Amino acid sequence: MSARVSTVAILLAAGGGSRFAGSEHKLTAQISGRTVCAWSLQHLIDADFEHIVVITGAVDLSKSFQTTPEFDLSSVKFVHNSLWQSGLASSLQCGLTVAKNLGAQAVVVGLADQPAIPTSAWIQVASAESPLAVATYNGVRGNPVRVHAELWAMLPETGDDGARTLFKSHHDLIEEVPCTGSALDVDTTQDLEELRLLLAMPIK
Repeated sequence: MSARVSTVAILLAAGGGSRFAGSEHKLTAQISGRTVCAWSLQHLIDADFEHIVVITGAVDLSKSFQTTPEFDLSSVKFVHNSLWQSGLASSLQCGLTVAKNLGAQAVVVGLADQPAIPTSAWIQVASAESPLAVATYNGVRGNPVRVHAELWAMLPETGDDGARTLFKSHHDLIEEVPCTGSALDVDTTQDLEELRLLLAMPIK
């Protein structure tokens, strides 16, 4: 069984994006004719996971893909987190619930507001051998993060901390995976402009 068959990919897309001063939610902002979330999801779909879970909250993103023929959503499940305002941890727990029901051995988790994380990063991190693996970009840790099932019970259930809480308590298990691309996230309109320039270039 390949790592991507036994691993469920989770894309967290539930936050309110309060720091973004644009006229719309940051995940629906456009970059080269495609929304921020669409860029992130396409990279993930191209990684060929058997199961992809997109956790929504502030915005129902599933509707934006229903009429988009270029997206093959056969492997994608949209799950609404009604507790999204309580923090990122509740969204992660929603994804873990799906992963448990699917009998997954691990999850690999990323954020929908990081559209320059390439397909190759998802594949490399999912294929890591350690129970806890993290992508690095120019030596700096970013997303996605891989967490084996043996560590799921130690993940937070409330607040804004996610898989990174394990980095301190289980630092001896961490495998850093050097990746290309960028973990720049869309928090501000300036970030969006930077990503528009970045995504105008091919991402390997």
